[in-house]
Amino acid sequence: MGVIGGTLGYRVLKRICPGGETGYLDGTAYAHKSKLAVLFGESFFDEIRGRTVIDFGCGTGGQSVEMAQRGARHVIGVDINKTYLATARRHADAAGVGDRCTFLTTSDERADIIVSLDSFEHFADPARILRVMDSCLAPGGRVIASFGPTWYHPLGGHIFSVFPWAHLVFTEKALLRWRKSFRPRQRAVRVTDCGLNKLTIRRFRRIVEESAFQCAHFEARPIRGLRLLTLPLLREFGTAVVRCTLVRKAGVGDD
Repeated sequence: MGVIGGTLGYRVLKRICPGGETGYLDGTAYAHKSKLAVLFGESFFDEIRGRTVIDFGCGTGGQSVEMAQRGARHVIGVDINKTYLATARRHADAAGVGDRCTFLTTSDERADIIVSLDSFEHFADPARILRVMDSCLAPGGRVIASFGPTWYHPLGGHIFSVFPWAHLVFTEKALLRWRKSFRPRQRAVRVTDCGLNKLTIRRFRRIVEESAFQCAHFEARPIRGLRLLTLPLLREFGTAVVRCTLVRKAGVGDD
């Protein structure tokens, strides 16, 4: 990965973005909007009404609370970050849905629907996560997921995308040295140690094919105005968001 490294790469990155604030992927695209509605449409709330939902990778619980407010019977927010979970509980209580929201690091309860937003590109082992989801899903249930940008998108490097495709231009060592300049406690030796698994669309499709699931629906949404880049040979570079619905393969998990 990358061709510009060493002290030169580090100095260029420091000059372009000394403090790590790129202004990209800051969530402003969903400001004053329902992220769930934007990604899945208003019909999504009809699907979850009266159902048990797991919000897998719930973060601070914003979408969990919204799902409870919009009709879900019980929402279980799952995240490995206990600080996030504590914030999510406070958020749910303040919104008046604390009795219908549970926030945990793992869940033994089976859900009708598992929702996963902006998480698959961060899971250290996506294949294992699909196995966990399978164990958490009730018979006839489904996974509704949206994630991106994936690795070859112009901003697929997330924090490392100081400009489009910068994460592919600079070497891993230069990127990590730059990151450590403003996050001195970091111990990462690889980009994948920074909560980014380099997920591509092709790899995701392969992981699903090798799992208990199959895609009932799959959509690679293009970068606005660049629909040409969603052609098969180019879509790794031009897909802004992946949306999909996963269901179990025939004969799997029906007991």
